[in-house]
Amino acid sequence: MARSLTRETDLSSKECHQLFDLCAKMKKKEIAPRPLENKSVACIFTKQSLRTRISFEVGISELGGSPIYITDGEIQLGKRETIADAARVLSRYVGLIMIRTFAQSDVDELAKYASVPVINGLTDLLHPCQIFGDYFTAIEHLSKKERFSIAYLGDGNNMANSWLNLASLIPIDLRIGTDQDCQPEPELVALAKTNSQSKVTITGDPKEAVANADVVYTDVWASMGQKHLAEEKERKLRKFQVNSSLLAGANRSAIVMHCLPAERGKEITDEVMDGPQSVVFDQAENRLHIQKAIMVFLLQ
Repeated sequence: MARSLTRETDLSSKECHQLFDLCAKMKKKEIAPRPLENKSVACIFTKQSLRTRISFEVGISELGGSPIYITDGEIQLGKRETIADAARVLSRYVGLIMIRTFAQSDVDELAKYASVPVINGLTDLLHPCQIFGDYFTAIEHLSKKERFSIAYLGDGNNMANSWLNLASLIPIDLRIGTDQDCQPEPELVALAKTNSQSKVTITGDPKEAVANADVVYTDVWASMGQKHLAEEKERKLRKFQVNSSLLAGANRSAIVMHCLPAERGKEITDEVMDGPQSVVFDQAENRLHIQKAIMVFLLQ
């Protein structure tokens, strides 16, 4: 069976660091593998995309392959035919499959029946490509690989869940500041707490979350598919806005992250997002490098 990345915990702790080392070498152009030479990659999108689509298409091309952009309207995954059948067919045509969709179960089933690697480009539950790129960005800017203190502020969405999965693999002091009605997945909180080298705190106090943090992280309050809840989420989460006043409680050398797209003036202010501590656009760039590293790693 091919090696896939459906969630962060598909990798071991050691493999995570191998992935970050590979990403660094590729970003510096110390190695230029082309494992996709003369191969195509199916890129399935049931959600809109800027960073995921462009970074994967550029990365696939740089690895020697040809990306094929496929919309849900074209293949109607799981409706027009079973996901298992689609996985078997696609595996006869392409060298790798990337999917950005709503249900995590669709990614899991695709990986179960495909004979080529499957990469989770985002689901409502998890965003592994983003989180690995974000941690790599933290390594670049903070010059250490262990025990970052990460303050995640906002909705307990797929990014909060992915931080929890990463904390189950890598020692992290993870503080999630959110409302009691916007909690991340309880089973992922429990999983992260099984790593005795990590510390996981869920708090309703944003100041407690950011106290002396190395990284201050946020995301939109209402994710794609939840925009009908935007006003409700804003009422519950507005005190978790990342602004200069809140940032003052973090480590003086702290970096600010946002996975984008941002709703400026809501979860983050312009002053912070465009300020000297922001590494938001470095994060966006590193999506290209980490995804190339992921593809090379899975195809080895």
